[in-house]
Amino acid sequence: MKKQYHAEFADEACVSDWLGLVNMVADDFPGLVIADYTETLLKNIARQTALCVKDNGNIVGILLFSPNQHCLSCMAVHPQYRRQGVASALISEMLRLMPDVDISVTTYREGDEKGIAPRALYQRFNFVPEELCMEFDYPVQRFVLHRFRKNLN
Repeated sequence: MKKQYHAEFADEACVSDWLGLVNMVADDFPGLVIADYTETLLKNIARQTALCVKDNGNIVGILLFSPNQHCLSCMAVHPQYRRQGVASALISEMLRLMPDVDISVTTYREGDEKGIAPRALYQRFNFVPEELCMEFDYPVQRFVLHRFRKNLN
């Protein structure tokens, strides 16, 4: 039977374990500067826009989001917990907490080996690929979940 994971708000007691996970997967985040990221993490914890999934008290998945910017800012899952529902639990909780607006995320472009799993995950949640762009001098693609449709009448 597959284990059910649940996302929860992170607090300051999570910072050390959170950063341990970030350091473990740092190669997946071009342009990552830990000092800047730590500052951003603390701000997100304070405004309750930092989610984590724990297993046996250990953080195995993390997600930062911005209701103001309407985006998923950062997500990572411990390599041993990938493809087990951790990322889905994080995204589901973020969607529950976000206002009913379009939500964007950037990820690797098609053809980039690092992008195979995240692109498939976002598409399972009905994010659609949109424009190509660059972040931290790395080619990425913006995906958007269209939750809000303007009345065209």
